[in-house]
Amino acid sequence: MLFNSLDFLIFFPIVFLVFLVIPKRLRQIWLLGCSYFFYMCWDYRCIVLILFSTVATYVSGLLLEKQASEAKKKLIVATCLLSNFGILFVFKYFNFVAGSVMRVAGRGFDPFNIILPVGISFYTFQAVGYTIDCYRGKIAPERNFIRYALFVSFFPQLVTGPIERSGNLLGQIDNLSKMSRRDILDIRRIQEGFILMTWGMFLKLVIADRVAVIVDNVYDNVYMYGSVGFLMAFFGFGLQIYCDFASYSTIAIGAARFFNITLMENFDAPYFATSVTDFWRRWHISLSSWFRDYLYIPLGGNRNGKARKLLNLLIVFTCSGLWHGANWTFVFWGAMHGVLLVIENLLKPWIRRIDEYMGVNKKNVGFMLCRAAVVTLIADAAWVFFRADSFGQAYTFFYRLFTRGDWWKLFDGTIYTYGLDITEMWILAIGMMILVVVDFIRVRKGLHFGKYLMGEYAVFRVVVVVALLIFTIVFGQYGPGFDSKEFIYFQF
Repeated sequence: MLFNSLDFLIFFPIVFLVFLVIPKRLRQIWLLGCSYFFYMCWDYRCIVLILFSTVATYVSGLLLEKQASEAKKKLIVATCLLSNFGILFVFKYFNFVAGSVMRVAGRGFDPFNIILPVGISFYTFQAVGYTIDCYRGKIAPERNFIRYALFVSFFPQLVTGPIERSGNLLGQIDNLSKMSRRDILDIRRIQEGFILMTWGMFLKLVIADRVAVIVDNVYDNVYMYGSVGFLMAFFGFGLQIYCDFASYSTIAIGAARFFNITLMENFDAPYFATSVTDFWRRWHISLSSWFRDYLYIPLGGNRNGKARKLLNLLIVFTCSGLWHGANWTFVFWGAMHGVLLVIENLLKPWIRRIDEYMGVNKKNVGFMLCRAAVVTLIADAAWVFFRADSFGQAYTFFYRLFTRGDWWKLFDGTIYTYGLDITEMWILAIGMMILVVVDFIRVRKGLHFGKYLMGEYAVFRVVVVVALLIFTIVFGQYGPGFDSKEFIYFQF
C-alpha cells in the first residue's frame, strides 16, 4: 500500500477516525492491527518475519533484566543479534554473497528465488537497537507486548523509516491510551501533520516521479544518449532520490502527528551541506545516527587516535553501503563516502587555515552556496554508483558523459524528447524552485516546513497549503497513463 495510492487515502482516514472513537484501552491494539494489515498488503507471508523479530527482541529485553551475569547478558544479546541479522542475511544477502564466492572460485551460481521483504532492514535495525539499549541500561525493558509490537511495526514508519529509537517512541506509544479525545483533536497538531503530508506528496508526485522519467530512460538505454542526457541523469537522480525518500519520511512524520506521535527528522536540507561531514548530518539522519551509536562508538569512535577514527569511518560507511543493497556498487558507494570523509578529516586543519588566512565569513550566503554546490557535485557523482546496476554501467555513464559531447541539444529542443515535453519540464522547474525555497528557509530558520508555516499567520498558512495541494493534484504524476512508482528505499 503506497502512500501515493488511493488505497492509502482510504485507509488512513479510517484508521484515524476509528482511533478517535474507540475506548482508550483499545487504541494500541487497533493501531497494531492496522499496522500489520498495512504491512501484509505487500506480501502477507512476510508478516511471519516481523513477528519473529518482535518476539525475539521482546523476550531478549525481558531476559536481560533478569540476568546479573555480564557473560550471560552478552550471550543473550549475541543470540538476539545473530538471529535477527541471520534472517536479514538470508533474505537480502545470501544470493549476493554466494554468487560472489562462486565467481571467485570460478564456478557458476544460479541464485535462489528469495523474495526481499519490504522494510526488513528498517524494522530489523529498529528492533535490534532496542535490545542493545536494554543491554546498555539506557531503557527499562518493555513488559507490555502489544505496546512493544506497535513500536516495531507502527505503520507510518514501518517500511522506510525513520528508524526510531525506543527511548523516543515507546513512551509516546504508552501515551496513546492516556490521551483524551480533545488531546487527539488538537487542531494545530493536525494542521501540522496535514501540511507535512501535503509537502511529502508534492515532493513525490510533482518532482521525484517526474524527474524519474528522464533518469530511468537514460539508465535503461545508456548507449542511446550523449553528454546532455547523462548530465541530466547525473543531476536528476540526486534530485529524485532526495525528493523520493524525503517525501516518504515527511508523509510518515505527518501521519504520526495525527496520533500525537513525533518521529525523528530524517532530512535537513542535505544539498545545502557545506561539507561531506555536514551532508551526512543532514541525510538519512536516523540511519546515520544508528550507525554512529551502535557501530562507530562501539568500534572506538574517535577515542583511540586519529588513525583508528579514520578506519572506523571507513568501516561504518562501507557497512552503510552494504545496508542499502546486496550489490558491490552499493558497497563501493558507501566506501567512497568513507574515503571522502577520511580525506576531509585529513585536510580539515589546512582548510581551516586557508579560511582564516582569507578571512572567509562562513555565515555568508554566497560562501555557503558555493560550498553546497561542490558537495552536491560530489554527492551526485557518488549517486551514479548507487543507481547503476553494475560497475560496467557506471563506467559507461561517466565515459559517455565526458566523451559524447552533444551540447547543442540543450538549445535545439532535443532535451524535450528525453521523456518530458516542454510543459513537463516547466512544471519540474517550478517544483524545484519551490523545493529550493523551502530548504533554504529550513537552513536559515532551523524549522521544517510544517513548523515554519505553523508560526505564520493563519491566512498565509491556508493560502500556501491550498496552493500546494492544488498544484500537487493538478500537476502530480498519478492516475491513468502513469505508472505509480514505489518509493526507492522500499527495496532496502
